Amino acid sequence: MKRNLIAAWAVAIVSVCATSALGDTPIGVRNLRCEYKIDPLGIDVRKPRLSWELQSSERGVVQTSYEIRVAASEAELAKGKTIWESGKQSSDASNQVGYGGPALESRKIYHWQVRVADNHGHFSEWSKTAHWEMGLLEPADWKAKWIMPNLAEDESKSNPAPFLRREFSINKKVERARLYATAMGLYEMSLNGKRVGEEYFTPGWTSYDFRYQYQTYDVTNALKSEANCIAAILGDGWFRGRLAWNPKNNRNHYGKKLALLAQLVITYRDGSQQIVTSDDQWKSATGPVLLSDIYDGETYDARLEQPGWNEAGFNEKNWQSVTVMEPSKAKLVASAGPPVKAIEEITPVKVLKTPAGDTVLDMGQNMVGWVRFRVAAPAGTTITLRHAEVLDKAGNLYTENLRAARETIRYTTKGQGIETYQPHFTFQGFRYVAVSGWPGDVKPQDFTGVVVHSAISRTGSFETSNPLLNQLQHNIIWGQKGNFVDVPTDCPQRDERLGWTGDAQVFARTASFNHDTAAFYTKWLKDVALDQEDDGAVPFV
Repeated sequence: MKRNLIAAWAVAIVSVCATSALGDTPIGVRNLRCEYKIDPLGIDVRKPRLSWELQSSERGVVQTSYEIRVAASEAELAKGKTIWESGKQSSDASNQVGYGGPALESRKIYHWQVRVADNHGHFSEWSKTAHWEMGLLEPADWKAKWIMPNLAEDESKSNPAPFLRREFSINKKVERARLYATAMGLYEMSLNGKRVGEEYFTPGWTSYDFRYQYQTYDVTNALKSEANCIAAILGDGWFRGRLAWNPKNNRNHYGKKLALLAQLVITYRDGSQQIVTSDDQWKSATGPVLLSDIYDGETYDARLEQPGWNEAGFNEKNWQSVTVMEPSKAKLVASAGPPVKAIEEITPVKVLKTPAGDTVLDMGQNMVGWVRFRVAAPAGTTITLRHAEVLDKAGNLYTENLRAARETIRYTTKGQGIETYQPHFTFQGFRYVAVSGWPGDVKPQDFTGVVVHSAISRTGSFETSNPLLNQLQHNIIWGQKGNFVDVPTDCPQRDERLGWTGDAQVFARTASFNHDTAAFYTKWLKDVALDQEDDGAVPFV
């Protein structure tokens, strides 16, 4: 009897809590998404697909109808001044429900809500408002030009990363500002000395012969009154860096020259606009990034830094001009997949001394990303990090499985107090890091493992009473994170890291159980389709 009373009270408490979370109605709607994303910025799908989740305090609840409304602002949505209303649709569909209103316009923001009914006769309130923002839909929307730095380079090897900059002025109150950017190669944008966005390895790896992704950034709060500076660093990446394992022909797979395409659209409070683009007004130079390659790592000489290079007022008299290129025949498309981000951080669990005499950090977890460190040393001190997944039987760093990939970081200090460093256009697959050239004792607290992968959210879990099975699932999760860096790869460490279609196909069901992979596969499969052979065959990589 006592057990039954306790169970009844538990059910009552859960029901009250669930009802309170939903308000006065027994059903609600949550997790509104557009093209698999929450409030996406800069999409180019002309009839976006909308999704939501039904929320209820009861069991056996099924959606029986839905109603969507879309407006130009939250205020107009509240007033019922809509652009499109679906009307009541008798359907249980709540995933990929297509927008059916008038043609959408470039750069416009659209706000939307949904309400539903269920099989018990309950009706939800209108959901919280969500929104999406359109990118640049037409070629004519692009005023920017592809620009190439005028720098002497040896195309047979990795060259110092180009730095580009341009100053401009604004003299009105800014309502909003958007930056649209892409590159032949990889890019990092900055405005007034601060990095733009949290994404890495932009614009991502696509079939560059056919299309380049561009990213959209909200940079409203990055602008200053009067003088401003927009700047970029370019990296070889997949475009012209080492790719695949043929030592005689593994560079410049898509092209030999790096280039930038950037367009900053500033909307003022009076309704006027100013557009700052990549054009012949930019300047270029090299800096401290002497080498940055996905397979080989990065070489960085902090003594070559030019303080203030990406801020207004910098003296650029020694910088070179840029060349405006002919427009690329490849199509410009908005990013479809989740961005690559720094997702979590790991502190080394211990420092080892190997039989070979190496000082080695043990991260305690096989991971993909890089090591960030801080150091104080005299100018000209070179610190070297070599990465490996395992130690050999003797306890020494094992790197034979890397083949020709170096996975090596070299950092030379400038000798000005504590210096903090992490690489720009490379990532490593590793658990162990051999540190040499370090001034004094190597201490774990001076190093941080930065775990990097596509920002896919966890959706599934699996746990048993068997520790070995649990460890297997743990390894699968980390294996997926390490091999989901913009494309699904076979390995994250050696001179390969390629999108093998067989590997991806075999793992797809498991991947989609563990994480939300919809946007990730949407992006990648478009490139698979573009690279498909005339006879219909899908390339093996």
